[in-house]
Amino acid sequence: MTRPPTAAQRRVIDAADPVTGRLRGTEAQLAALVGRGLAFRHPRPPHDHFLTPAGHRIREAEPEAEPAAVVDAPRAETGVFTARVGGEEEPDGGPSRVREVHSAWQGLLELRRMTNPDGAVDRPCGWERTHLVQAAALALEAAGHPPAGADAGGYRVRASPQPDAIAVHGPDEETLRACAATLEKAGWHASEHTDPRSRTRYLLASPRRV
Repeated sequence: MTRPPTAAQRRVIDAADPVTGRLRGTEAQLAALVGRGLAFRHPRPPHDHFLTPAGHRIREAEPEAEPAAVVDAPRAETGVFTARVGGEEEPDGGPSRVREVHSAWQGLLELRRMTNPDGAVDRPCGWERTHLVQAAALALEAAGHPPAGADAGGYRVRASPQPDAIAVHGPDEETLRACAATLEKAGWHASEHTDPRSRTRYLLASPRRV
């Protein structure tokens, strides 16, 4: 069984960019993570280091219990970014959220450039295809669409029965059309459909491949 990363290595992993998985650390720390299969060095300049799927799994796993003195200490603002899918009870707002969303979107575009074979940024990358709901929600939030609150109108992004598509629900046709235009611009295919039981309209969207 592979031994867990050291405390110093875990700190580097936890501080990775929440969207791209880009790492910051000393050359020795990064080389150690590469040697353990938790990171890789990108072949293109500037040769940054990124988490591998194994590294992401460690980052997303619950950390082991820490001493109370450590748990109670203030933490740096390096928490995992989560795009609003709509329906959150108390969504954060304000300028800080706008900055977070902008940073996450720019990071995602950089991830597209670094991981798409031709360096294209106008279509989704592998990470988005395995995180469909969060990727679509980030595209919508970054474009300024308001997510639905607990009792308010706005978009709601949900998984769909199709494994490679998500559903976007909205309070009216205008919202759906606006969301469709944003997703198309972000590299997704989007089309309107009618639920056969409720007769409500919704979008079905999937990431474009070419």
